[in-house]
Amino acid sequence: MAELICRLDADYFDVHVACLSRAGALHDTVAAAVPVTEFPLRGLISAAAARQAMRFAAWCRNRGVAVVHACDFYANVFALPAAAIARVPVRLGSRRDLYIPERTAAQNRAQHLAYRCAHRVVANSGAAAARLNAEGVPPGKVVHIPNGIDLDLYRGTPDFRAPTITTVAHLRPGKGIDVLLEAAALLCRDRPDVTFRIAGDGSLRGTLEARRDALGLAGRVHFLGHVADVAALLRGSGVFAFPSLMEASPNAVIEAMAAGLAVVASEAGGIPEVVESNRNGLLVPPGDAAALATALGALVGDLERCVQLGASARATIRARFSFERMVDAFQAVYVDELRRRRPRSIPAGAAAMQRRSDAPPHGDRVPHLADSLESKALQ
Repeated sequence: MAELICRLDADYFDVHVACLSRAGALHDTVAAAVPVTEFPLRGLISAAAARQAMRFAAWCRNRGVAVVHACDFYANVFALPAAAIARVPVRLGSRRDLYIPERTAAQNRAQHLAYRCAHRVVANSGAAAARLNAEGVPPGKVVHIPNGIDLDLYRGTPDFRAPTITTVAHLRPGKGIDVLLEAAALLCRDRPDVTFRIAGDGSLRGTLEARRDALGLAGRVHFLGHVADVAALLRGSGVFAFPSLMEASPNAVIEAMAAGLAVVASEAGGIPEVVESNRNGLLVPPGDAAALATALGALVGDLERCVQLGASARATIRARFSFERMVDAFQAVYVDELRRRRPRSIPAGAAAMQRRSDAPPHGDRVPHLADSLESKALQ
């Protein structure tokens, strides 16, 4: 979302950002590009939350906001009903997950009700779109826009000869890192040269480190915590593992494939939309540590196969997951919805946005696009 905000056509969109906390790591990047207004919240069910929602509605009205785009759970629940109260012409929600174990039934119900206030809900994978449909969001209301990445960050050649298996994940339930540890224990029995690197942090880190130690893998599996330069980490890897049990659009897999790595991932959620087994990676049954260990062992040290899978993986991502394609798709949705709901905002005869070179002339600006960002403090 931060990249989208910074890359939207400034000759056409006047972007303002609403956030629920300025504490996020991406705040400074976004604030350097567009104005940011904070609507501080510590929870969604309180008199203070209602006051902030009414403040946000007034903020939208006072600025003549034409589009509100909420980017995740808290933003959906907070911003979409308030934008409806403010009669914002175009309201977009988002779905970037399939199922979050920590989320309560009441929270899921609140998000479903918030979606009723949206004109469209953007899903980042076919699996996320199907989940929305299963939850009662009409198919005609859902639009699928895959995530994008900065392809230039992932140039270079991986170190296929290194017996190093890497994963990048938020260490929370559902990511399957416990399964990866079990697979590591199996693989390391026969391959004393193999090491594992796990980048990322989260609520389960202490539990997972204790499990690693109990399996006797303290010198073989390394928890790296937050890694700022993921591209550099990937370049020093031989194989990428992604054992997630439920994933809408697997950003970590997309990044690893863009870096040209051979990927072994679970056949779960939206992962098979990206990874085609034996063509640009390998897929294994979710939760199956033995199958994961076998697939990883088959790739480590097999230079020819890693090069072939990695090259096909990189080609897949360059064709389907560039930031340019993502931004074009979002801009097209914004303009299409505005043409239907507020046609006077759009120059006569203007087509949906494609490339910057096709953009309307300077001065034909959509009045405002407000992006409501999720507060990491609320997670």
